[in-house]
Amino acid sequence: MYELTEEETSVVSLVSEWVNREVKPVVRDLEHGNTYPEDLIEQMKEMGIYGLVIPEPWNDASVSTPCFAAVTEELARGWMSLAGAMGGHSVVAQLLLAFGTEEQKDRYLPRMATGEIRATMALTEPGGGSDLQAMRTTARADGPDGPDGLDGHYVVDGSKTWISNARHASLVALLCRTDPEAEPAHRGISILLVEKGPGFEVGRDLPKLGYKGVESCEISFDGMRVPRSALLGGVEGKGFSQMMRGLEIGRIQVASRALGVGQAALDDAVRYSQERESFGKQIWEHQSVGNLLAEMVTQQTAGRQLVQHAARKYDSGERADMEAGMAKLFTSEAAMKIALDAVRIHGGHGYSTEFDVERYFRDAPLMIVGEGTNEIQRGVIARQLVKRNRVGDA
Repeated sequence: MYELTEEETSVVSLVSEWVNREVKPVVRDLEHGNTYPEDLIEQMKEMGIYGLVIPEPWNDASVSTPCFAAVTEELARGWMSLAGAMGGHSVVAQLLLAFGTEEQKDRYLPRMATGEIRATMALTEPGGGSDLQAMRTTARADGPDGPDGLDGHYVVDGSKTWISNARHASLVALLCRTDPEAEPAHRGISILLVEKGPGFEVGRDLPKLGYKGVESCEISFDGMRVPRSALLGGVEGKGFSQMMRGLEIGRIQVASRALGVGQAALDDAVRYSQERESFGKQIWEHQSVGNLLAEMVTQQTAGRQLVQHAARKYDSGERADMEAGMAKLFTSEAAMKIALDAVRIHGGHGYSTEFDVERYFRDAPLMIVGEGTNEIQRGVIARQLVKRNRVGDA
């Protein structure tokens, strides 16, 4: 199913067994209580899950992106919120690896690998949605040496919303404007590596349909002073392109979450269709139910191939936004349909909170709107398709 090394296959199997043993028995109570899964998060740290994308010399147990995707799927199969708890963290790690200064890498990556430091990213603003270039959060250069001095600071003002893990993360990759007058606008956008302190406030937890247990919050900055050394890569105006690269792994991660939800729904539907009988036979033998199962497994299998293709493309070092976008688009839409079909197969039980399929149906929509809506994904895919196939190009 996966093109992984023997060692990576063992890693995926270890996580799968842990999900079955530790997560499945407790997830319903945690999810219905909207309880932060402290014990499960600590176990994830001990297993090295927070360091999977961080290589030597900062960590000795990194894996390929295809393996990272497979581990994410297994976590989401148990509870999508667990995969969400390490999603933004992994994006920030990749941003540091690709663009961070050596000092920034040495400062954060070793402790991120163990989970001592948990990271998240702050992109979306109230009223801004997917239009990142319209952001209003600013970082104004200040200090005796001005914007080029190592002793200078940025003064940050603004707000962000829908920030996952905002309360539990100690490092935030903040997308902001360092030059509000830049034209085009994206040339004035940078990423600051912000640690919590005076002027940083975590606001209310946003109420959600699904994705329970892990918080999504509003955060605000009011005259927060951030050292010049916090500028990712040390060069202003690179933040938009840096984040677009980071979102490639982010979208692969979200696509893998969708696979996990889809697989859990499929597993439950297959099991229930053999346990439940009507008109003298198991319900899977009725053509209407059998057809649903056939479509579900076909979509799930096709989605997994798209995710693995995007993961291999990402590891090649080539641009993978089209592949990541296709994987995220397909798997998220498939997960929504698979979850709904699982409810159909369960009948009235599918609408009951005593069965997990109602949770899958509430969790699935997040992947459609998260990490760039699917409407945005279609635009990304179309632009890259045309760019790669220009008429008249040699």
